Amino acid sequence: MTKKKHRKPSNNKISNLTNTILSILKKERNQSFNYKQIAAKIGVNDASSRNQIIKKLAKLKADAEIEEVERGKYKAILNNEYHIGIFDAAQRGNGYVICDAFENDIYIASNNVNKALNGDEVELYVYKRRKQGKLEGEITNIIKRAKTEYVGIIQIHEKKNFAFVVVDGNKMKTDIFVPINKTLKAEDGDKVVVTMEEWPDKADSPNGRVIKVLGKAGEHNTEIHSILAEYGLPYEFPEEVEAYANNIDLKIQPEEIAKRRDMRKDLTFTIDPRDAKDFDDALSFTVLDDGLFEIGIHIADVSHYLKEGTVLDDEAYERATSVYLVDRVVPMLPEILSNGACSLRPHEEKYTFSAVFKINEKAEIKDQWFGRTVTYSDARFAYEEAQAIIENNIAFNKAETISNPEKIDTSIPAEVSITDKAYNTTPEIAQAVLKLDELAKQMRGKRMQSGAISFDKVEVKFTLDQDANPVGVHFKTSKDANKLIEEFMLLANKKVSEFVSKMTPPRTFIYRVHDEPDESKLASLQGVAARFGHKLDFKSKAGVAASLNQLLSDVQGKKEQNLVDTLAIRTMSKAEYTTKNIGHYGLAFGDYSHFTSPIRRYPDVMAHRLLQRYLDGGKSANQEEYEEKCKHSSNMEYLATKAERDSTKYMQIRFMQDHQDEEFVGVISGATDWGIYIEIISNKCEGMVRIRDVKGDYYEFDQEQYAIIGRDTKTMYQLGDEVIVKVKNADLVKRHLDFDLIGKYEPKEVSE
Repeated sequence: MTKKKHRKPSNNKISNLTNTILSILKKERNQSFNYKQIAAKIGVNDASSRNQIIKKLAKLKADAEIEEVERGKYKAILNNEYHIGIFDAAQRGNGYVICDAFENDIYIASNNVNKALNGDEVELYVYKRRKQGKLEGEITNIIKRAKTEYVGIIQIHEKKNFAFVVVDGNKMKTDIFVPINKTLKAEDGDKVVVTMEEWPDKADSPNGRVIKVLGKAGEHNTEIHSILAEYGLPYEFPEEVEAYANNIDLKIQPEEIAKRRDMRKDLTFTIDPRDAKDFDDALSFTVLDDGLFEIGIHIADVSHYLKEGTVLDDEAYERATSVYLVDRVVPMLPEILSNGACSLRPHEEKYTFSAVFKINEKAEIKDQWFGRTVTYSDARFAYEEAQAIIENNIAFNKAETISNPEKIDTSIPAEVSITDKAYNTTPEIAQAVLKLDELAKQMRGKRMQSGAISFDKVEVKFTLDQDANPVGVHFKTSKDANKLIEEFMLLANKKVSEFVSKMTPPRTFIYRVHDEPDESKLASLQGVAARFGHKLDFKSKAGVAASLNQLLSDVQGKKEQNLVDTLAIRTMSKAEYTTKNIGHYGLAFGDYSHFTSPIRRYPDVMAHRLLQRYLDGGKSANQEEYEEKCKHSSNMEYLATKAERDSTKYMQIRFMQDHQDEEFVGVISGATDWGIYIEIISNKCEGMVRIRDVKGDYYEFDQEQYAIIGRDTKTMYQLGDEVIVKVKNADLVKRHLDFDLIGKYEPKEVSE
């Protein structure tokens, strides 16, 4: 006897049918559906249900909410209440959509996220109602996933023949389901890279497969590789790229020298960080008879070796930048080029691309020349060594440096020497360093007068042992020697872009642009600065730069310096690469490019190629093509910056793991409704004290006062307060640092 198919009763009314049909049509808005296809999507097959769908389609058509594109086939009509934006997921499953059509973000409740993930480009419907004054909406369609590959810890359920990957970070509210045959033999607890393959309509979790096993969670290399993998950054070169690089002819050839300006006899040297391996810039210095100085800014000619259309160039373009993690560099170019052929090492001839200027005593440019050169570096200095030359000769009469170089102190003390031994440099090089320093200070002064903003943010550096364990923390500050190099690199970047931007007819070029600051962020900075007793005047555009510079100067060496420096940088618009030149606000330059670091930045390689093309009389390059390359370069720079920050945070947590029993003095750097953030003054490590863990009262967040306040005692912990904390939890895997709050810090009085 044949078993009858189960049918739903004929009087079974489909609930919420209007919204269900509209959701199906909007989700797949490029397709049209008939009533049978919609019934299949809903999962009904009885006559009554089909009739309900037919009637509802007719009504929706009559109400002009859908259209019949061909007989019996329907599509949604999208009205102005639907918009496109980027979803920003929050920790609790809800989030916001950032949308150009609205001044403020649109709030999305967790039940209206509809499988959108952080960073996805989405379509959303904006309700006419508001929630607590904010516009609220519903995500109706995923237009483009921000990413399909995620890093997480795999949990194997062998008896049930499946696994889940718990994704790193707090913005992914769902695990990824992985069938056991797609785990790539990962073991339980391994960190893996998983690719999301599909997300079935009725499934709580997307399906995926493991594409890479990184290693055991918590191990150093595993965690560093997981940071890179999280942002899609490689940590090794494909074999064919290494093979291509190893086969390049790296010898300096006489026929190539003949095509270039030969500057091998000019006094030339490099000044770089002590631990640098790739030297992509050098300075040359010559005293001319007419009271001028010829100063050459020589940049590694990477484009000579990096030919367009090769696997090497394709790889460099995809990477777009070197990534500087705490314990390693992930280079844009293979080592044979980055640390070898292209590196301007001492006592070696190199192909270079140069900007050569004739400059007078007032740091005014009297002549300029751009082109390919061949150079020879006479010496290599660390910043500390060049700084020693400058500091040893502070009392020296600057005017005498040219006529009496023999009077200059040329000694380099052992404590700053690269070789760890004291030595003397030549009087000619010391003379050059002092004169370049003098000119750089004048150039910097002129920039500041023009409205440039001086960001000298303290940089945290870790001292690592041979196993990459952090054994100490020190702060890197920018001194005169650093600023000397910075000013001459800025000069080359500015003058190259200025040279191209003034060409007629106009030529396509790669500019580094920086828009004006965000007014709302300036207002927030003003509020925070006021908490520390600083007054700011942002009433006029002209006053913004002067006021910011005064603030940055006033906080030097104070407890709030790092916080204020960070917030001030955040007020700035993001610098980016583009072919559309709007100038650089932060530097107060009308024209600016990146030209001076082609070993580690692909935009500089493109700038070299375009400049040479125009020096040779070539036509303008295709703007659309280069604009696309600019967008890619800006995006890769953003990802590299995030990876670098994550590696610093990871190393801070490792460092604090070894100091769990110590008490630290910290400053409250942030306050939220879930806790306060504390930055330890002695090492700049930042962690959180959760509001529920603050003892002695029930604390609530007060947004107006940037504080948490005890309900009964009225005890206040406010932004900028100094407190004592201990490590509660240092989680390497989740990259969380939690503190226990001991209490407020009371400085001890010093007895007379």
